[in-house]
Amino acid sequence: MPWFVKIEEGKVDKSIFDQYVPAHKAYVEELIAKGHKAKTGYWAQFGGGMLLFEAASMEEAEAIVALDPLVKNGCVNYQLYEWKIVAG
Repeated sequence: MPWFVKIEEGKVDKSIFDQYVPAHKAYVEELIAKGHKAKTGYWAQFGGGMLLFEAASMEEAEAIVALDPLVKNGCVNYQLYEWKIVAG
């Protein structure tokens, strides 16, 4: 399956953002259980992060991202890319 990357930038105060982090983590655990090999994390500097996962197509990747609690609750702006791995 192709890999996809959601690069995100926070757009709400940290206190609001942090309310949705537990739901985001649970969502990523659900993606892992479904076989999407998801990984999530944030930049060392405040203000954004990344979700890396496998999906069958860009359409499926878009649907996956749309259900992310950080997206559903308006906490981030993001870009979604298909990642073409060349080594590793």
